[in-house]
Amino acid sequence: MRIAIVVLCMFLAGGPTLASESRCFGTPAKGRLENGARLPLRGENFRSYSMLGWGMGRTYVHSRVSDVLLDAFGEAARATPGVEFVYAETGWRRGGPFYPHRTHQNGLSVDIMVPVLRDGKPALLPLLATNRFGYDIEFDDRGQYGDFTIDFDALGQLLYALHRAAIRHGVPIERVIFEVPLQSHLFRAQRGAYLRRNLVFSKRQAWVRHDEHIHIDFRIPCR
Repeated sequence: MRIAIVVLCMFLAGGPTLASESRCFGTPAKGRLENGARLPLRGENFRSYSMLGWGMGRTYVHSRVSDVLLDAFGEAARATPGVEFVYAETGWRRGGPFYPHRTHQNGLSVDIMVPVLRDGKPALLPLLATNRFGYDIEFDDRGQYGDFTIDFDALGQLLYALHRAAIRHGVPIERVIFEVPLQSHLFRAQRGAYLRRNLVFSKRQAWVRHDEHIHIDFRIPCR
């Protein structure tokens, strides 16, 4: 039954991705996308936040952004053995309004759940329909949520890998949105000094908390 639901959702989402490169229009806050690329459901060290969300078509990005993400996950696998990263919502295959997000409209926005530790070991957050597949989880300003602690070292390694992959593919990172009080912990972790020098982080409180996930906007010339 579960597989049948996912197959139906895939059909409703628009079927397989075409082979040609995507084209973006407008901005992340008001735009659209042609020939979006669906991120894989899972890989060696990463997975989607929700099989249902993936099946419904909520994990499409610009094809060049997909290249950056997959490259970065591959590099992070070598630096963070045992850590499984979870990417969250990205956008529709054709872009456009993407409720409840205010952006994610032209294939250049990506949410990634924070990696966590439990009893000092890599773990996965409980991503359930009852907590909006993780989006309703709230960490305190120390990076704690119950028995879970944000793995700032692993998060720093992933952002480091993303920045390096973005350079290789010519797709700069425009900005990273992460809860401001948590940034100080990230900057003290592995790669923290590098991230402070090379990435632009949000300085103000976003309209919703970004503690259980980071939001990344990439920069590609759009029509």
